[in-house]
Amino acid sequence: MKREIELLAPGGDIDAIKAAILAGADAIYCGLNKFNARNRAANINFDELQGVLRLAHQNDCQIFLTLNILIVDSEIPDLIRLLNRLVNTSIDGIIIQDLGLFYLLSTYFKSLDIHASTQCTTHNQGQIKFLSRMNASRVNLCRELNLEEIKALTSFGHRNSVQTEVFVHGSNCISFSGICYISSVKSGNSGNRGRCSQPCRDRYQRTLEGKDYPLNLKDNSAFFDLRELAEAGVASLKIEGRIKKADYVYTVVNTWDQHIQNYFRYNTLKSDSRNLYKVFNRGFSNSFLKGEIGKDMFIDNPRDNSIQHLSEINHYASHSKLVEDQKALYDEKEEMKAKVELKISRMNASKGLLHISLSGQAGDPLRVEVQTPDDTFEVLSDCNLAITGTQALNLEVVMKRFKAFNETEYCIKHLNLEKIEGELYIPFKELTTLKNRILFILNGARETVAPVELPRLKNQKREPIQPTLSVLISSPEDLALCDDASADIFYQLPNGFRNQLDELVRFFAKNQKLIPWFPSVLIGEDYQAAVEFLQKVNPGLIVTNNTGIAWEAFERGISWIAGPYLNIVNSYSLLCLKEKWNCSGAFISNELSKQQIKGIRKPENFKLYYSIYHPIVLMTSRQCLFHQVSACGKNAMDDSCISSCEKSSSIVSLKEDTLIINKEKGNYHSIYNETNFLNLDILTDVPDFFTGFTIDLRDVKTKTQLRRDKPGIVHLFQNHLKGKPNSVMELKQMIQPTTNTQYLKGI
Repeated sequence: MKREIELLAPGGDIDAIKAAILAGADAIYCGLNKFNARNRAANINFDELQGVLRLAHQNDCQIFLTLNILIVDSEIPDLIRLLNRLVNTSIDGIIIQDLGLFYLLSTYFKSLDIHASTQCTTHNQGQIKFLSRMNASRVNLCRELNLEEIKALTSFGHRNSVQTEVFVHGSNCISFSGICYISSVKSGNSGNRGRCSQPCRDRYQRTLEGKDYPLNLKDNSAFFDLRELAEAGVASLKIEGRIKKADYVYTVVNTWDQHIQNYFRYNTLKSDSRNLYKVFNRGFSNSFLKGEIGKDMFIDNPRDNSIQHLSEINHYASHSKLVEDQKALYDEKEEMKAKVELKISRMNASKGLLHISLSGQAGDPLRVEVQTPDDTFEVLSDCNLAITGTQALNLEVVMKRFKAFNETEYCIKHLNLEKIEGELYIPFKELTTLKNRILFILNGARETVAPVELPRLKNQKREPIQPTLSVLISSPEDLALCDDASADIFYQLPNGFRNQLDELVRFFAKNQKLIPWFPSVLIGEDYQAAVEFLQKVNPGLIVTNNTGIAWEAFERGISWIAGPYLNIVNSYSLLCLKEKWNCSGAFISNELSKQQIKGIRKPENFKLYYSIYHPIVLMTSRQCLFHQVSACGKNAMDDSCISSCEKSSSIVSLKEDTLIINKEKGNYHSIYNETNFLNLDILTDVPDFFTGFTIDLRDVKTKTQLRRDKPGIVHLFQNHLKGKPNSVMELKQMIQPTTNTQYLKGI
C-alpha cells in the first residue's frame, strides 16, 4: 500500500525540529516566540523559521506554524506585520483558533493554508461546515472522540473539502480544549493564550477515593489503532509535545514512523511499543478512541512513568534486579540522548548563504550573478549601464535594494561590485526590477506579495445606551422569571440532546418567550437532535456557544447571538460574525480586562453582550470526574451516565482552594470555581458599549450565596442597570462571596 497518512510531529525548538526530521516526520508544527499556544516551549524567531523551512523542505517535510491563541486588538498591528512576512515564505500551513484571525486570513491573506487548531473544539458536522466556509483546509478533531465519531466526521469532511487530523500520542487534557478556563481563573494564565499552568496536574488534598492527583489523565496513545484511523480516512496523525526535548521527539516520532511504514508496506501492525515507554510518559490509554471512558484512564502521578513501567511489566522478584534494570534504562536514555545530539549537530538549519556579484561596463546591461548553496544563476538588467545618473552604483545603494533577500530562506554573505568598471549609473527602478526577479527565483518561482494595509476600523460614535437585562436559567421551576417583561430569559439546553428532544420541543412550544441557549459541546446524535430541535421549534432568536449550531442558524435565517464560550476577544471576530455569518450580536469573553475590552471596535448595527454575574465554569469534560473523588459505582461510563447522573462533589487544593465538581442530568461533567463571577464595574468602566448584560441564575451550588430570592436579585440588577443609587452596595450585600479576578487581570 502507498503511504497515504501524514505523521505530524511537534517542534518546540530547533533541536526538536531537527530530531523530528531525522526521525521521519512528514510534517512538523512549531511556534514563533509570539502568538502561539505553547509559550513554555523555547519556540523560534522569524529568521530561524526561514532556515527551518529550507532544511525541512530539503528533506520532504512540511512546516505548519502555530498562531493558535486568542488575539486582542492591541496586538493586531504586530500580527498583520507578521502575516505580511509569512505570505512571502514557503510555510505550508497556519494553525489558528481565533475567529478574527480566520477572518483576516480568509479575506486578506488567501495564499496561506488554514488549519483549525484543537482549540476550536471541533466535534460535529456543523463545525466542519463552519470552518470550511472560513477557508480551513484541515481541522484537528477533539481528543475526546471515538473511532466511529472520527470516521463519520472524516467522511463528512472529505465531502466538504476538509481534511481531519487526530492526536495519537502525548498528553491528554481532561477538559475539552478551547473551553478550559481553570488556569486563567486560578493563576491568570489563560490556556487560550498558551499560558496554561496545568492545575489539572497539581496535587490536591487526598480524596475519599484515596487519590492525590484526581484530575490527572494518562497519556494518549493510539499506537494499536493505526489501522482503524487509516481506514477512517484521517489525513494526519499528530504527536503532542512542543515542550518536549529532542531525544523524546526523536524516539516517539521514529517509533511511529516505523509503525506506519510497516503498516503501509506489509499491511501488518507492529506489536512492540516498548520504545514509547522509554521516554517521558504518564502511562498510556486509548480509551477515548475506543469509547471506553472509565476509571483506568487516570493515573495518580503526573511525573514520568517510564521507570514504574518496568516494575509493572516485569514483576521483579528482587529489588536488586529492579535497580539493575532501572540503571540500564537510565543508561539507554543517556545513550539515545547522546546519539540524537550527535545526529542533529550535523544538520544545518541556518539560512542559505548568498554570494552576489555585480558586473558590467558602460553601454552594457548590469549582470547580477547569484550563488546559493545549491545553485548559481544570473539576471540581466533591461537597460544599460550609463556614465551619468542620479547616484553611482556602490555597496550602500545596492544593499538598500537587495536587503530584501535577507527576508527569504537566504541571507547575503558577500556582495561584490569589483567587476563594475568605473563609476556607473542605473535607474533605481531597474535595481528594484532586478531585486524582484531574484526574489522570484529564490522564493521558488513565487511572485512577491505586496504588504496588506487593513482598512481602518471605524470607531463608532457612542450614543447613549440603556442596556437590557437577560437571565440564564436551566430549570422549569424558574419560569416565573419570564413574567418580568423587562428581562429576556435564556434557557440552557443540554449536551445530551437526543434523550430530551421531544420533551424540549414541547417545552419550548409551550413557553415561547424562552430563548434557547446552546452549549459548547454537541457530539454525534446529540448534534443531530439539536438540529432537529431548530427545525421543529424554529425560534426567532438563539444564543449558541457552538459554531455547528451557528452554521445551522445562518443557513436557516435564524437570528443568533454568539455565546461567551465562543471566546470573542477582538474587533475582527465581531466583523467576521456580522459580515460572514449574519450574526446579530455577540458576548465578549469574560477573560478580558477593562483595557482589552476598551480596545474593541463594535461594528455598526451589531449588539454586544456581557455576562455580569455567573458561576465560573473552569472546565467541561467527557470523562467522569467522580471516579477519583467519590464513589461512583461504575468502572466505566455507559449510555445512562450523561442522561441520568446528577451529582456534585469537590476537591481541595493544597492552598485550600475548592473546585466544585458538578454533574447535571443530560450534561457532561463540569468543574466550577468556588465563588461566582460578579463584575459591577463594567457599566461605568465601559459606558454606552454593551447592548445587554446577562446574569446566570442556574442552580449551580458554589460557595456564593444569594441572600434574596431570584426575582429580588433580578430587580436589584435592573436597578443597577438604571443607575439607581446604592444598587452596587445592595448587590454586593445580597451576593457573597464573589470574584472578578479575570476582569482585573485579562489575558
